[in-house]
Amino acid sequence: MSTVIRPYGDTTGDGMTQVSFTLPLPHDKKAEGAALQLAAKMGLDPAMLVHAKQMGDGFTFFVVYGSVRHLVELDKVQVVERDFPLLGAKEVNTVVKQRLRRKLSVVGATIGTDAHTVGIDAILNVKGIAGEKGLEYYRELKVVNMGAQVTVPELVAAAKAEKADAVLVSQVVTQRDAHLHNTREMSAAFREAMPADKRPLLIVGGPRFDELMADELGVDRIFGRGTTPREVASYLVHALITQRAERKKEKAAA
Repeated sequence: MSTVIRPYGDTTGDGMTQVSFTLPLPHDKKAEGAALQLAAKMGLDPAMLVHAKQMGDGFTFFVVYGSVRHLVELDKVQVVERDFPLLGAKEVNTVVKQRLRRKLSVVGATIGTDAHTVGIDAILNVKGIAGEKGLEYYRELKVVNMGAQVTVPELVAAAKAEKADAVLVSQVVTQRDAHLHNTREMSAAFREAMPADKRPLLIVGGPRFDELMADELGVDRIFGRGTTPREVASYLVHALITQRAERKKEKAAA
């Protein structure tokens, strides 16, 4: 039997939901009416305007509260579950040293016109994020952080020069799906430049990615917001060791 739930606001199952949006209108009574009309078309009934503030010339930000009739069927929810063990820094270093028997090479960057380095720095830099050290802290990892606005050809060249096991790309700019276009361009460039058995793991991250789109975008893994350096390090170890084991089996079978 499928488990069905509704949003919770004041009482269980009341369906109360809060949404926010901006309309290209100056703040006046008509703009408020337009916001309520939009909320009603979104399924909020009744819709209540709880906040409205003009944002610059000719734009107003709204917060609307109301009840929806929509149900969530949990059995139909699709997510990417973590399918690898979460390791500590010492464990990661030990596995890399014992199984790879060399340093694990990682190249990271933001690509295209994206100048936001907060995400890639949080994963790569020693200081890390929220008290968790970044990949530069792991002594068995060799990390090259190329920074912002790196072109795809520059990234491919760096990956080749560093003999990268993995390439990490952060994308924050999403206007006109720039993050998707940039990722497809990157994955296509690596497929053209390197044979499959020499290609590094391609990993992208950012707040607006759908983690289910990895195959469609031609990458090995997508990490969303809230990802920690520890998660990325654990995935790298798992994926690279799994790949090595599979290749050995294929060679033995051949």
